[in-house]
Amino acid sequence: MKTIILSGGRGYRLKEKTEWIPKPMITIGGKPILWHIMKIYDHYGFSDFIVALGYKGDYIRKFFRNDDGFKITFVDTGLETLPGERVLRVKDYIDGDEFMLTYGDGVSDVNITELVTFHKRQKTIGTITGVHPRSLYGLVKIRDGNKVTKFVEKPVLSEWVSGGFMVFRKDALSYFRKGEMEHPTLIRLTKNRQLSLYRHEGFWHAMDTYRDMEELNKLWKQHAPWKVWKE
Repeated sequence: MKTIILSGGRGYRLKEKTEWIPKPMITIGGKPILWHIMKIYDHYGFSDFIVALGYKGDYIRKFFRNDDGFKITFVDTGLETLPGERVLRVKDYIDGDEFMLTYGDGVSDVNITELVTFHKRQKTIGTITGVHPRSLYGLVKIRDGNKVTKFVEKPVLSEWVSGGFMVFRKDALSYFRKGEMEHPTLIRLTKNRQLSLYRHEGFWHAMDTYRDMEELNKLWKQHAPWKVWKE
């Protein structure tokens, strides 16, 4: 099964870095986050990737000439193309009845084999991985008499958000549209009761800001919770 990695965006919120390199090439522990994502999939036996390129795509091509055993198809999907249309622009490279889709800026210890098994069991057109988001703000805990008891620094919340790491039957391509993000596709699938959610209670972290990049590099030095592979 092939895995599409959306790697064409500009990454405006990381412009300190992305002015010079594409966002998926920002490094964690000396390796691009895109490499980390591929290593997660590869660990579970899924090493055939379609990388949807856009902004500074040649930078990605050049790095992955020595590709650690990955099989990579690079597709230039346009500089300003939105993610949903990027999927359509790589459709000719998808073989088989199913494919996976993820973003080039998030890591997790999600078990890809279990995700795929869950998707097949659900018998829906698509499956997304649900993860718990982290609050953007520190929370204040209070008790009787409005006395503050504690501050909690950006805790993990109980709600679910889509963390990427998606699986689709190939007929999902009819739900994607030109000029759209991927979210309207998920809404259309939901209206037809054709989207399932795989609940992942473990680690997940997206790299949206400079602070996220610093946090991921700090975690890499400590215990790298998304490092499911062996050296």
